Amino acid sequence: MSNLLNGRAEVARETHRPRRRRSLLAVQIMGELLITLGVIAALFVAWQLWWTNVEADAAQGAAVKQFVQEHQVPVPGDPAGTLPGKTDPADPADSGAVPVGSAARHGQAIGVVYVPRFGAEYSRPIIEGTSSDVIDTLGLGRYAGTAMPGAVGNFAMAGHRQTHGAVLDNIHTLVPGDKIYVQTADGFYTYVFRNQEIVLPDRTDVILPVPAQPGVQPDQRLLTMTSCNPRFGSEERIIAYSVFDSWQPLNAGPPAAIAKQLAALQGKG
Repeated sequence: MSNLLNGRAEVARETHRPRRRRSLLAVQIMGELLITLGVIAALFVAWQLWWTNVEADAAQGAAVKQFVQEHQVPVPGDPAGTLPGKTDPADPADSGAVPVGSAARHGQAIGVVYVPRFGAEYSRPIIEGTSSDVIDTLGLGRYAGTAMPGAVGNFAMAGHRQTHGAVLDNIHTLVPGDKIYVQTADGFYTYVFRNQEIVLPDRTDVILPVPAQPGVQPDQRLLTMTSCNPRFGSEERIIAYSVFDSWQPLNAGPPAAIAKQLAALQGKG
């Protein structure tokens, strides 16, 4: 009897062992899958926060240098002085003399923006359009249909906060009175930062000629920059408004605050 009971117990143990092995194997496979998914997720985050910035920084740097090389300006120490063929500088205070360029083709460079608050070497290209093929690689995109630099109305741009060059990563650091400089083929436009607000993503009225006031005729020259908020999310939008201050033509040279930077970009610094 004892031998019979022992035999049955041994059979029961042998029956349960494959089940335990299968359970352990399933747990092991599930653990390995979770680890693999975690690695893939980490790599995706690294690609988003690092590699897209590396690629975009290179493309944007090349676009900035190409633009400033094609639109040379006199800088401190430049023996050429004013550029040949240029007219005398207009009075920056004469807003009626401010030129306004024509809208560019999609993906074409409009100019370069300089924001000293974002760093002494901060410069990014301004490209026509706000679709992913523009702002994921080339920099700040101008909203089609908004004003051009220097025009009465709302010159509105969009850019990423943390990825694809992080062109507006520090938008939240702007303080009233900060200068924003926009260089185009016509000259340099200076805007002064006024205020910012946080809105929901469906608030497209922030890029109207008069922000948040449909149908109202503008009487100011505004610059509006938009980006995602918070820095590592996209649940909201952060909007930065600036007001036109002055303009000077290329032959007058750059504003003093960015003269050294322009000299370096032109290979004269």
